[in-house]
Amino acid sequence: MFSWLRKKRNQKGFTLIELMIVIAIIGILAAIAIPQFSSYRAKSFNTASVSDVRNCRTDLEAFYAEEQQYPN
Repeated sequence: MFSWLRKKRNQKGFTLIELMIVIAIIGILAAIAIPQFSSYRAKSFNTASVSDVRNCRTDLEAFYAEEQQYPN
């Protein structure tokens, strides 16, 4: 009578509903993570720019210390 039920229980794998739920969860996590990631990228670019400006200032001050004038 329930031989088809026993066959179903012995099958291995995921159902379509289970796969759709996993994909939905991954989508939600990605929607949360992507804006955070882009924010971190913008902050890192700003930090790199500030570091470059500081290095340039240090180089200019070193040049001034040696030549007593700034470069033209």
